[in-house]
Amino acid sequence: MPSAHDPAAQQRHRLVDVPGGRIHLVEQGEGPLVLLVHGFPESWYSWRRQLPALAAAGYRAVALDVRGYGRSCKPAAVDAYRMLALVSDNAAVVRALGAESAVVIGHDWGSPIAANSALLRPDLFSAVGLLSVPYSPRGGPRPTSVFGAVGGEDEFYVSYFQQPGRAEAEIEPDVRGWLAGFYAGLSADTMAPAGEASLFFVPPGRALRDRFDGATLPAWLSEAELDGYAQEFERTGLTGALNRYRNVDRDWEDLAAWDGMAIAQPSLFLGGALDASTGWMAAAIDAHATTLPGLRGSHLLDGCGHWVQQERPDEVNALLIDWLDGLPRG
Repeated sequence: MPSAHDPAAQQRHRLVDVPGGRIHLVEQGEGPLVLLVHGFPESWYSWRRQLPALAAAGYRAVALDVRGYGRSCKPAAVDAYRMLALVSDNAAVVRALGAESAVVIGHDWGSPIAANSALLRPDLFSAVGLLSVPYSPRGGPRPTSVFGAVGGEDEFYVSYFQQPGRAEAEIEPDVRGWLAGFYAGLSADTMAPAGEASLFFVPPGRALRDRFDGATLPAWLSEAELDGYAQEFERTGLTGALNRYRNVDRDWEDLAAWDGMAIAQPSLFLGGALDASTGWMAAAIDAHATTLPGLRGSHLLDGCGHWVQQERPDEVNALLIDWLDGLPRG
């Protein structure tokens, strides 16, 4: 049992109704609502170091389990994980919490979920923070065609994740070991040296885990924290999480009306300088002056990998709070 002085003691777990199910969330603090959206393969817990910091700064911080994860609903249909459904979930969470609006912040897959929430529902989302994955408006050819052409003889990981059951068969027999390898492979202190085989490309007839290098955990992740992540996925399986990747073409079709559109609200981008995402998407970061005209800060953290808010929590918290404090309050 945590003591009254433990920040975790002030956290409140809730289930709220959304169209087609319920969303689990954890909230801490009072003040303007800040909605935190995690990525793959994580949960609300990836924001464990942001919740108390944002609460102490005067915000109502809410970290949710995206549908398919943790204690949130897990619809059976693949198309239930399309971007429009996830935006609808975020909107329903804001309303269920009794708020008129919220700032939305996302990491990894949570970043495009946050970006599209701001794009499609500017009436509800007054500002948007993007971590690790920059904003890239809908456009270009069908995504699976693009991903299928990446990597030469090797298979790009997004393509590898497309077939239902395939990645699950790799991951689920040893969830803890797979998560450890995936987290380590994208962390600054445990990732493979530049020039070695990329974690994101699967050789013919092999598995993604064959790219994992050793069993050392990154400094930001304790054995107990890894256990927490693993226990959730051992209970739920990985299908709900992987179904996000299986909707990239459907999203491209659904969002045709927003092709090339900028996000006008105040925005922030934070990424790791050693993260492959910020390297691949450098052009998208450079385009933020046009695609995010309300951008109020863009930061690449030296020596940081993909899991920015967990690898560098103090620095990320300071940047988030400085940005939040500068936003207009309605």
